[in-house]
Amino acid sequence: MAARSNARKRAFQILFEADQRGVPVREVLADWIRHANADVRQPPVSAFTMDLVEGYSEKVNRIDDLIVTYAVDWELDRMPVADRNILRLGAYELIWVDETPDAVAIDEAVQLAKEFSTDDSPAFVNGLLARFKDLKPSLRRGEG
Repeated sequence: MAARSNARKRAFQILFEADQRGVPVREVLADWIRHANADVRQPPVSAFTMDLVEGYSEKVNRIDDLIVTYAVDWELDRMPVADRNILRLGAYELIWVDETPDAVAIDEAVQLAKEFSTDDSPAFVNGLLARFKDLKPSLRRGEG
């Protein structure tokens, strides 16, 4: 299970970097893959990391809309960058990656929040993703 946790952490780092640089996540993913292929000291980018990043990039607008809709009193651009990207990754995995149990997707996002964000972030991430879990069938239907 540690391999998948590490893959999630790397996916989060890619989303975070893309957000900070203002570039598409697939561009950052390609950079990470290139660096890993060019330098043996760099760990390879796992297939699961690639799946998470590419899947997120296909749903980016829907995911951001969901976060804005359900994050009470928070605008996306006012959230801490780490929280915003943990939520993006967690929402994608929770709603669209059927192979990942809901509890695992939420717990992994909370662990990322504990490691990379503020003391208040784990509860915030847990609460919002738990809401998405409860609404999951309707959120998937509402894709249009």
